[in-house]
Amino acid sequence: MIEKIKAIPLFSQLPLHVVEEQISGNQLYLKNYAKGATVYNQKDSCKTLDIMLSGSLAAYSLLENGSAMTMFEFPKGQMLGANLLFGDTHAYPFTIYCMSDAQILHVTKQAVSIFLHDYHFTMHFIKMLSHNSHKLNRKITMTTQNTLRENLLEYLKQQAILQQSNRIRLPINKKQLADYLGVQRPSLFRELKKLKDEGIIEIANRIIRLNDVQEFV
Repeated sequence: MIEKIKAIPLFSQLPLHVVEEQISGNQLYLKNYAKGATVYNQKDSCKTLDIMLSGSLAAYSLLENGSAMTMFEFPKGQMLGANLLFGDTHAYPFTIYCMSDAQILHVTKQAVSIFLHDYHFTMHFIKMLSHNSHKLNRKITMTTQNTLRENLLEYLKQQAILQQSNRIRLPINKKQLADYLGVQRPSLFRELKKLKDEGIIEIANRIIRLNDVQEFV
């Protein structure tokens, strides 16, 4: 267990004995979750800082139209709960579930308070908080200002950049993409068809080609 923890950049500079003390006091512990398992329900109290060691999580919120909007995804290496652990509001605003089998390192508030005395831990902690805040700001913009077409094209653009190609493979299925965009599947399918009819994209199941290479890559 100690090897896994020290391999995480957030903990890599901490003195070994400090980490071991918190492990022996059960202030750091590993827990495995099966695909589809709910890790936190909406309004559950946040009591630990969590680090994804394997697998991935998703946070979703139910919208008035009945769709479940995926607010965030937490892949391997991501941190969650940090913005709630020391805040006035400790309740999770979304339900968080496993998109795949996952292993999570849970770190209690007591342990985090001790680790924050270390400069390197604190700087990594702040950096990860800033990253999560940026993701939240982007999601707010997506849900309040942009059209479905704008959000869909932005998502495809980001995938093109990540995959370094104008021919991308969707990492999630179309139902999950609809949830991520906060729309019903028929609305997503109509927009995809419009983009295809206009020659902006080509679609073959989960493979999408972006025809305007200069714009997207």
